[in-house]
Amino acid sequence: MSDPHPRSGLGEPRGPSFFPGRPHEHTEPPAPPAPPPSQATPHPSPTRPPRTPRPLAAAVLAAVLAGGLAGYAAGALGDDDPVPASAPAARAPGDLQAVAARVLPSVVSVQTDRGQGSGFVFDERGRILTNAHVVDGSSRVSVELQDGRRLTAEVIGDDPAHDVAVLEPETSRGLRAADLATGTRPAVGDTVLAIGSPLGLSGTVTSGIVSALDRSVRLGEGSEGGQRRALQTDASINPGNSGGPLVDDEGRVIGINTAIATLDQNRGGSIGIGFAIPVGDAVEAARTIIDGG
Repeated sequence: MSDPHPRSGLGEPRGPSFFPGRPHEHTEPPAPPAPPPSQATPHPSPTRPPRTPRPLAAAVLAAVLAGGLAGYAAGALGDDDPVPASAPAARAPGDLQAVAARVLPSVVSVQTDRGQGSGFVFDERGRILTNAHVVDGSSRVSVELQDGRRLTAEVIGDDPAHDVAVLEPETSRGLRAADLATGTRPAVGDTVLAIGSPLGLSGTVTSGIVSALDRSVRLGEGSEGGQRRALQTDASINPGNSGGPLVDDEGRVIGINTAIATLDQNRGGSIGIGFAIPVGDAVEAARTIIDGG
């Protein structure tokens, strides 16, 4: 029976449930009315020492009035705290442009009878990694390359528990494998790019950072799904990004974009909380699929 609600990439938003926080109310007492003007010469009042401005209190108040998804903690630096001698050099925008240009030829758009997602070439034979939920129920799919070519690809197999699937295209001609960061571990704060086809917009690149490591997120669906560790990122990912790579600022794949948290289950979209399967876990699952395990 065909699914009356075809999926597109991320399908139903996954991840932990988030609920909007309730903004704190803040009411200032009314200011006393100004005294009427007097014709008499005012007597000078005793001089008071000037008050020190309190910008931190104003910033905290603004944060409270703005509300948010979760609580926050604020701390103040004392006047005697040392100022860092120098800040780390920022990466030039052109560097990220070069990273995107290097990775994009390895990224593909995956189209099935039920929806659409993303993937990337991960080995020298031109085989493609994507999410199991992108190709769920399909034995053959269509992949579109960055240069516009379309190829038919066989679904070699999938691992719903890890939400990983492997595709083998009809030819490996012109396919270039992405660099995989299987021997390194990302750090919180690292710059990342998410690349894929959100809402069918192929070749889309968004940037952000690694927000957290080893988040416990439910991957897959039904009885086969389970809690797995994932990278958290604030790089914008949306339905259609599933299966696409999350890469570091050297252009190496560190994860497969797979899920997002959302405030509205009926209208899933990026709220800056996305999750990716660590590339080491994904490649291990892919090798098991290829070996027939």
